[in-house]
Amino acid sequence: MGIKIQLLGELAVYRDGDRVSLPRSKRTRALLAFLALAARPHRRDRLCEIFWELPDDPRASLRWSLSKIRPFVNTPDKNRLIADRERVSLKTDDIQIDIKSIASKLESPDLSADDLTAINSELKEPFLEGIDLPEQELFQQWLLAEREEVGLLRGKILSRLSTHPDISPPEQLRWARYWETLEPYNPQAATQLLKKIDRLGLTREMASIRPKMAERFRKAGMAWSPYKPAEVEADPVQTSAHLLERKLLTEQKIEFCTASDGARIAYATIGEGPPIVKAANWLSHLEYDWDSPIWSPLFRELSLDHRFIRYDERGNGLSDWDVENITFESFVSDLEIVVDSCGVDNFTLLGISQGAAVSIEYAVRHPEKVKQLILFGGYAAGWRIGATESVIKEREAIMTLTKVGWGQDNPAYRQIFSSTFMPSANANELAWFNEFQRLTTSPENAVRFLSVFGGINVIQQLKKVSVPTLVIHSLRDQRIPVKTACDIASSIPKARFVGLESDGHLLLGREPASKVFVEEVRKFISNTR
Repeated sequence: MGIKIQLLGELAVYRDGDRVSLPRSKRTRALLAFLALAARPHRRDRLCEIFWELPDDPRASLRWSLSKIRPFVNTPDKNRLIADRERVSLKTDDIQIDIKSIASKLESPDLSADDLTAINSELKEPFLEGIDLPEQELFQQWLLAEREEVGLLRGKILSRLSTHPDISPPEQLRWARYWETLEPYNPQAATQLLKKIDRLGLTREMASIRPKMAERFRKAGMAWSPYKPAEVEADPVQTSAHLLERKLLTEQKIEFCTASDGARIAYATIGEGPPIVKAANWLSHLEYDWDSPIWSPLFRELSLDHRFIRYDERGNGLSDWDVENITFESFVSDLEIVVDSCGVDNFTLLGISQGAAVSIEYAVRHPEKVKQLILFGGYAAGWRIGATESVIKEREAIMTLTKVGWGQDNPAYRQIFSSTFMPSANANELAWFNEFQRLTTSPENAVRFLSVFGGINVIQQLKKVSVPTLVIHSLRDQRIPVKTACDIASSIPKARFVGLESDGHLLLGREPASKVFVEEVRKFISNTR
């Protein structure tokens, strides 16, 4: 007996080609879709948390929903819904799921233009239409991420249609327009559209649309090199900024040093002038950071008149991932070896997020090397320090969630992190950060990092900091409360506090707060020289 589950449009289940009538309960239908797409075991208590907002008996509600789902997926010869006392899973190896079938079909490089067009039409259908559960935050985060994944699949299809050899140039241009409209912050889509416009000799449209695209990426803080046909005169301002950016990227020098335990640590230097050393924080990548809507504007600014030094944390980025030792002490010693390898003294030390605690410890140990200390989004004590049992259980649940979801193509689990790092980010920025997380570390290391961060405690070191210190924090940071930063500033002798009008734990380059951050850093460095 063949079973097919349709997730595009309204949720539907077909058995031997006949559509079956699903339960009226929206939560039950949402649970079926979730189990079908995840296709792995889930703990019962976690499913209760995702789908029920503290009813009198969430486990009873889960049992009821499973009893309604079972007849649709089980057959006399096979039980596909597997549920024991602890876990629930839906075996989908012989269930046809429309979105998975489409993703599998797209792996073929030889699809015809008609095939791609047909798939694109299928993907226009809303994903799980009418299955939103606004009161269930975790489910909504998952649903949002899955819908964004469908958008990314459409982007891949439109990209292929815009260059398909069996399609005429005007038709390729039409698909390129659709792609750029769907993904306005995708540099490849923007460049492809300009190329198609240029190929058809639409010089007036080129002159109009090209500067608008450049302005859009600039405001978003994203690096993009506008396609420049010979017929278009170069904008002197844009050309100057572009040349400067390319010059900095070309000059970036990546090297490796070896920690005391043998781990290779990748570090990069760029620019000239008084040195700034940025302590590593989770997450980073010395190469991918330059395309980031978060870091690239900051790095470009600091590289203009400073020797800017940064490195990837062990277990992360270009540094060794397969390392035995991931501890707070190893984070500090890695900073020490990078500083020694670069041969710098009397430098400004910048610590972001957990890198702030590393920077505090380093400044206490080596006050003769650190001229100024800048802390952004930092904390002195991790989540285990003084935490209640409920907080510890919640964090441990997140660690479990990370371990099973981090490396998957489905970014739903990483979405939980990115939405707290950057609550005001748009869909494209969140999609970038989700993918960035996957590229920068493994799920195993992500869990190890989260565990180590929980045990950080440099509270007693704060009063020992003897260098000029600037503490900067987003006033509405949802990951690390601003009170934490105020406590740090009040405990470090003569530290200065600056609050930013932002809700981001990480600043987006397009935010006004990002510009204020750079201005405050420059002012602080200048005034304490």
